[in-house]
Amino acid sequence: MKVFLVRHGDADAEIPEGLGDEARALTAKARLAMNQHFGGLANRLEVVDLVLTSPLVRCVQTAQILSLALGHDGLLRAHRSLLPDMPVGALDSVLTEHPGENLVLVGHQPSMGAMAAHLLGLQSFPKPVNPGTVIGLEREDGEAGRVRLLLYAAPGQPVLESL
Repeated sequence: MKVFLVRHGDADAEIPEGLGDEARALTAKARLAMNQHFGGLANRLEVVDLVLTSPLVRCVQTAQILSLALGHDGLLRAHRSLLPDMPVGALDSVLTEHPGENLVLVGHQPSMGAMAAHLLGLQSFPKPVNPGTVIGLEREDGEAGRVRLLLYAAPGQPVLESL
Protein backbone atom coordinates (compact mmCIF):
# COMPACT_ATOMS: atom_id res chain seq x y z
CA MET A 1 0.00 0.00 0.00
CA LYS A 2 1.28 3.42 -0.96
CA VAL A 3 -0.03 6.57 0.67
CA PHE A 4 0.66 10.02 -0.71
CA LEU A 5 -0.03 12.80 1.77
CA VAL A 6 -0.55 16.12 0.00
CA ARG A 7 -0.90 19.56 1.50
CA HIS A 8 -3.22 21.82 -0.49
CA GLY A 9 -1.75 24.65 -2.57
CA ASP A 10 -1.68 28.32 -1.58
CA ALA A 11 -5.16 29.70 -1.02
CA ASP A 12 -6.42 33.23 -1.39
CA ALA A 13 -5.95 35.11 1.88
CA GLU A 14 -9.35 36.77 1.63
CA ILE A 15 -12.39 34.93 2.88
CA PRO A 16 -15.25 35.22 0.37
CA GLU A 17 -17.96 37.58 1.56
CA GLY A 18 -20.69 35.79 3.45
CA LEU A 19 -18.73 32.54 3.58
CA GLY A 20 -16.18 31.03 5.93
CA ASP A 21 -12.57 29.88 5.69
CA GLU A 22 -13.74 26.64 4.06
CA ALA A 23 -14.62 28.57 0.87
CA ARG A 24 -11.13 29.99 0.26
CA ALA A 25 -9.96 28.90 -3.20
CA LEU A 26 -6.47 28.38 -4.62
CA THR A 27 -4.85 31.42 -6.14
CA ALA A 28 -4.33 31.44 -9.91
CA LYS A 29 -0.56 31.29 -9.31
CA ALA A 30 -1.02 28.26 -7.03
CA ARG A 31 -3.16 26.43 -9.61
CA LEU A 32 -0.41 26.83 -12.21
CA ALA A 33 2.33 25.89 -9.74
CA MET A 34 0.45 22.78 -8.54
CA ASN A 35 -0.17 21.63 -12.10
CA GLN A 36 3.54 21.93 -12.89
CA HIS A 37 4.63 20.33 -9.58
CA PHE A 38 2.25 17.37 -9.82
CA GLY A 39 3.02 16.88 -13.51
CA GLY A 40 6.68 16.50 -12.60
CA LEU A 41 5.80 13.87 -9.99
CA ALA A 42 3.33 11.86 -12.09
CA ASN A 43 5.79 9.09 -12.98
CA ARG A 44 6.76 8.68 -9.30
CA LEU A 45 3.20 8.39 -8.02
CA GLU A 46 2.37 5.51 -10.39
CA VAL A 47 -1.14 4.12 -10.19
CA VAL A 48 -3.50 5.70 -7.66
CA ASP A 49 -6.62 3.78 -6.69
CA LEU A 50 -8.41 6.45 -4.68
CA VAL A 51 -8.09 10.18 -4.03
CA LEU A 52 -9.56 11.39 -0.75
CA THR A 53 -9.67 15.08 0.11
CA SER A 54 -10.72 17.44 2.81
CA PRO A 55 -14.05 18.97 1.74
CA LEU A 56 -12.62 22.51 1.93
CA VAL A 57 -12.48 24.20 -1.48
CA ARG A 58 -8.69 24.63 -1.59
CA CYS A 59 -8.16 20.91 -0.97
CA VAL A 60 -10.76 19.81 -3.51
CA GLN A 61 -9.14 22.06 -6.12
CA THR A 62 -5.69 20.66 -5.28
CA ALA A 63 -7.03 17.09 -5.54
CA GLN A 64 -8.60 17.88 -8.93
CA ILE A 65 -5.33 19.28 -10.29
CA LEU A 66 -3.42 16.27 -8.96
CA SER A 67 -5.95 13.83 -10.45
CA LEU A 68 -5.63 15.48 -13.87
CA ALA A 69 -1.82 15.48 -13.69
CA LEU A 70 -1.82 11.76 -12.84
CA GLY A 71 -4.46 10.83 -15.39
CA HIS A 72 -6.52 9.42 -12.52
CA ASP A 73 -10.03 8.85 -13.80
CA GLY A 74 -11.40 7.27 -10.64
CA LEU A 75 -13.50 8.91 -7.99
CA LEU A 76 -12.36 11.86 -5.96
CA ARG A 77 -14.08 11.74 -2.58
CA ALA A 78 -14.32 14.25 0.22
CA HIS A 79 -13.60 12.68 3.60
CA ARG A 80 -14.34 14.13 7.02
CA SER A 81 -11.15 12.75 8.59
CA LEU A 82 -9.14 15.18 6.43
CA LEU A 83 -10.76 18.30 7.89
CA PRO A 84 -8.21 20.59 9.58
CA ASP A 85 -9.43 20.01 13.13
CA MET A 86 -9.56 16.21 13.02
CA PRO A 87 -7.06 14.17 15.09
CA VAL A 88 -4.34 12.27 13.22
CA GLY A 89 -5.74 8.97 14.46
CA ALA A 90 -8.88 9.56 12.38
CA LEU A 91 -6.85 8.76 9.27
CA ASP A 92 -5.85 5.33 10.61
CA SER A 93 -9.35 4.04 9.86
CA VAL A 94 -9.05 5.28 6.27
CA LEU A 95 -5.93 3.16 5.80
CA THR A 96 -7.61 0.16 7.39
CA GLU A 97 -10.66 0.54 5.12
CA HIS A 98 -8.51 0.46 1.96
CA PRO A 99 -5.90 -2.30 2.42
CA GLY A 100 -3.60 -2.83 -0.54
CA GLU A 101 -4.83 0.28 -2.35
CA ASN A 102 -2.67 3.23 -3.35
CA LEU A 103 -4.20 6.33 -1.79
CA VAL A 104 -3.78 10.06 -2.14
CA LEU A 105 -4.92 12.05 0.89
CA VAL A 106 -5.20 15.80 0.33
CA GLY A 107 -5.42 17.87 3.47
CA HIS A 108 -4.01 20.59 5.67
CA GLN A 109 -1.02 21.35 7.80
CA PRO A 110 -0.26 20.42 10.55
CA SER A 111 -2.32 17.26 9.85
CA MET A 112 -0.29 16.05 6.86
CA GLY A 113 3.06 16.42 8.64
CA ALA A 114 1.65 14.88 11.81
CA MET A 115 0.24 11.92 9.87
CA ALA A 116 3.58 11.36 8.13
CA ALA A 117 5.36 11.43 11.50
CA HIS A 118 2.74 9.12 13.04
CA LEU A 119 3.08 6.53 10.26
CA LEU A 120 6.89 6.70 10.26
CA GLY A 121 7.03 6.40 14.06
CA LEU A 122 8.62 9.84 14.52
CA GLN A 123 7.89 12.50 17.14
CA SER A 124 7.51 15.11 14.39
CA PHE A 125 8.11 15.28 10.67
CA PRO A 126 11.63 16.67 10.14
CA LYS A 127 10.90 18.71 7.00
CA PRO A 128 8.54 21.63 6.37
CA VAL A 129 5.22 20.70 4.80
CA ASN A 130 4.67 23.82 2.71
CA PRO A 131 1.67 24.24 0.40
CA GLY A 132 1.76 21.62 -2.36
CA THR A 133 4.20 19.29 -0.58
CA VAL A 134 3.77 15.58 -1.34
CA ILE A 135 4.98 12.95 1.13
CA GLY A 136 4.98 9.44 -0.33
CA LEU A 137 4.94 6.47 2.04
CA GLU A 138 4.80 2.74 1.54
CA ARG A 139 3.17 0.54 4.14
CA GLU A 140 3.71 -3.20 4.30
CA ASP A 141 0.60 -5.36 4.36
CA GLY A 142 -1.14 -5.61 7.68
CA GLU A 143 -2.46 -2.98 10.04
CA ALA A 144 0.81 -2.67 11.96
CA GLY A 145 3.00 -2.99 8.87
CA ARG A 146 6.31 -1.17 8.65
CA VAL A 147 6.18 2.19 6.85
CA ARG A 148 9.00 3.68 4.81
CA LEU A 149 9.43 6.99 3.08
CA LEU A 150 9.22 6.88 -0.72
CA LEU A 151 9.58 10.59 -1.40
CA TYR A 152 9.37 14.08 -0.04
CA ALA A 153 8.56 16.60 -2.75
CA ALA A 154 8.18 20.27 -1.87
CA PRO A 155 7.39 22.58 -4.79
CA GLY A 156 10.49 24.15 -6.30
CA GLN A 157 12.89 21.79 -4.51
CA PRO A 158 14.60 18.56 -5.53
CA VAL A 159 12.67 15.39 -4.67
CA LEU A 160 14.16 13.58 -1.69
CA GLU A 161 13.96 9.83 -1.17
CA SER A 162 15.29 9.94 2.39
CA LEU A 163 15.19 12.48 5.20
